[in-house]
Amino acid sequence: MAVLFGSMTLLIVLAAPIFAVMGISSIVALRAKGVDLISVPQNVFEALDSFALLAVPFYVLAGNIMKVGGISNRLINLATALLGWMRGGVGSAAILTCMFFSTISGSSSATTAAVGSTMVPAMVRKGYPKNFAAATVAVGGELGAIIPPSLPMVIYGLVANVSIGGLFIAGIVPGILIGLSLIATICIVATLQDFDRTQLVPLREWARNVFVVGREAAIALMMPVIILGGIYSGVFTATEASVVAVIYGFLVGRFVYHEISFRDLIDILNDSAVMTGMVMLIVAFAALFGYAMTINQIPQYFGELIAKIASGPIAYLLLVNVLLFVVGTFMEALATILILAPILAPVAQAYGIDPVHFGIIFIVNVATGMVTPPVAVNLNIASQISGVSMDAMTRPVLIYLGVLTFDVLLISYVPPISLALLR
Repeated sequence: MAVLFGSMTLLIVLAAPIFAVMGISSIVALRAKGVDLISVPQNVFEALDSFALLAVPFYVLAGNIMKVGGISNRLINLATALLGWMRGGVGSAAILTCMFFSTISGSSSATTAAVGSTMVPAMVRKGYPKNFAAATVAVGGELGAIIPPSLPMVIYGLVANVSIGGLFIAGIVPGILIGLSLIATICIVATLQDFDRTQLVPLREWARNVFVVGREAAIALMMPVIILGGIYSGVFTATEASVVAVIYGFLVGRFVYHEISFRDLIDILNDSAVMTGMVMLIVAFAALFGYAMTINQIPQYFGELIAKIASGPIAYLLLVNVLLFVVGTFMEALATILILAPILAPVAQAYGIDPVHFGIIFIVNVATGMVTPPVAVNLNIASQISGVSMDAMTRPVLIYLGVLTFDVLLISYVPPISLALLR
C-alpha cells in the first residue's frame, strides 16, 4: 500500500498525466509484490475488451457531430426564447442550454465548450461580470455528466456492475433539480447585483417566438427522446443507443440543417478519435490500478476502516460525500470513478443503499469536482473560452458550490429523487 500510494503521490506532484500516474504506480507496486509483469498487458487489454465500453467512442462522436451540425445554436436560441424575458434570463438560458445539450453530448467538458463560446459573450453584453458569466457556463457544463446519456455513468456502470440504462433514467430528475437550483441562483444574484434587466414581453409575442424557435429545435430535441425511450422500452441497450445517436445526429446535421459537410467529417472523426484515446488510456490503466489494489487487499482494508467509522448508511453517505468532494479537487472525474467506485460501491450495498441511487450520488459528486479548483476541468475550459483566470472565477464558483452542496445532500438523503422514474 505504501509503495502504491507513495509512487502515485510522487507522480501527481511531478504533474504526470493521470493515466501514467495509475499505470506506473501500479507497475511499481506489482513489482514490489513480486507479481509477474505479464499481468500488466493482460489486465489492460481485458479492461478494454467490453461490449458496453463501445458506448464511449460513439457518444463522443455523437456529441461532436451535434456541436458541428448546428444543433447547439438552435438549442441556445430555444433556451433564450424561453427564459430571456426574465431577470437573469440570459444566464438562466445558458443553464437551460447546458441541460438541453447534456441530453446529446454525454460530456461535461463538451457541454461547457459548446455553450460557453456563445453564451459567455451574450451574458457580458447584458451586464454580467465576466468572471460570473464564465463560472456560470463552467458550473452548467457539469450537467453533461449527470443528465443522460452520460459518459461517466457508462464508466461507473461498468466498474460497479450497475445497470447503465438504470443510471440513465435515474439521472433525469437529479439533473433537472440541479439545473433549476442553478437558474434560481442566477435570478437571485442578478437581482441583488442589479444586472441583466429586461422588459416584460407580452404573452402572445413570447409564445409566438417560442413556437418559431422551438420548431427549428424540435428535431434536435427528439434525440434524447429516442435514446431514453429506446432504452427504457427495451428496444435497444445503452451501448446500442450510442450508435443510434451517431446516425440520428449525422442525418439531422447533414440533411436537415445542412451544416455538416463531408470535409467537416474529417475533423469530427479526428477530434472524436483523440478524445476516445484519452478516455481509453485512463480506463485501461485504471483497471491495472484496480488490480494492484486488489492484489494488496486495499479495497477490503478501506471497506473495514469505513465500516468502523460509519455507524450506518446516513453516516456512510456523509463520509462518502466529504471524501469525493476532497478527491474531486485534485483528481480527474474518470480516474475518481475507476479508482474509488470499486471500493465504495460494495460497502454501500452492504449498508442496504440501492446501487443505482449510490451511483447517482457518486456521479453528482464527481460532476461537482469538475468545478472545484485546482484541477477543475470545466473551469479550465471556461477560462480558455472567456479569457478569465481561474482565480478570478473563484468567488462566483463558491456561490454555486454552496448550492451544489445542498443539492448533493438532498439527492443523497432523499432516494425517490433518483429512483422515482425506475419504480
